[in-house]
Amino acid sequence: MKDDDNVTAINKEILLGFWKIHILHHASEGPVVGQWMLRELQRHGYDVSPGTLYPMLKRMEGHGWLRSEVDPERGPKAPRSYFLTEKGGYVLATVASQLTELLKELKTNS
Repeated sequence: MKDDDNVTAINKEILLGFWKIHILHHASEGPVVGQWMLRELQRHGYDVSPGTLYPMLKRMEGHGWLRSEVDPERGPKAPRSYFLTEKGGYVLATVASQLTELLKELKTNS
């Protein structure tokens, strides 16, 4: 594996965590829809594709961090809305606390 490939793999692994935090944060403010979340992540400079985002949302739902609904009046092709669960709120609060501590440490060491 070339060094560039290795850095890219490391970056993607770390970025996946940031993306999940973003998703949990926005879901804490209200329901999120995949297309909106995709644009929001891209607005922050993340190079995320639908092929990465939608499986991630499904995994987060599988972990119990999100729950999803489709408006039955809009039919089966309607956008799926994702809502933060109590467990997802706990995960977000825990990660936020850990990030705060990490940022303090990074500022102290720089």
